Amino acid sequence: GAARGAARRVRRARARLLPPGGEMSSAAVLEPLVGRVISVITNDGRNIVGELKGFDQTTNLILNESHERVFSEAEGVVQHVLGVYLVRGDTIAIVGEIDEEKDAELDLQAIRAPPLKPVQH
Repeated sequence: GAARGAARRVRRARARLLPPGGEMSSAAVLEPLVGRVISVITNDGRNIVGELKGFDQTTNLILNESHERVFSEAEGVVQHVLGVYLVRGDTIAIVGEIDEEKDAELDLQAIRAPPLKPVQH
C-alpha cells in the first residue's frame, strides 16, 4: 500500500542522489536538499517531515515547520506539530526528499499502517 509506495519513493530519491558505488559525503547529499521538504526516519522508527534549513558536520539537521507522522492501523496517520526541530545526526536512519505535490494529495487519515519499528543493527 501507501507505506510501500513511500519506501519506493525514498529508494528512488536516494538512487538519484548517490553516484555509482553509492558513497558520498553527508554534505554532498544534504546540500541540494536545503530549503526543500524532507522526511527523516530515525533509528527508533520516528518519521519527521519538515523543511531542511541546515545541517552540520555531524549530520545534525535543523528542520522548520516540521511535524512527526505517527502511523497507526486503527486511526490512520496522526501528525504532531513540532515547529523548528533539531534531529541529532546519530539518530538518523534515512533522509529523503518529499514530493510536495504528491504529498498534498495523500489522505493521511485513510492510510492504515503499523508504526515503524526501530532499526536493528
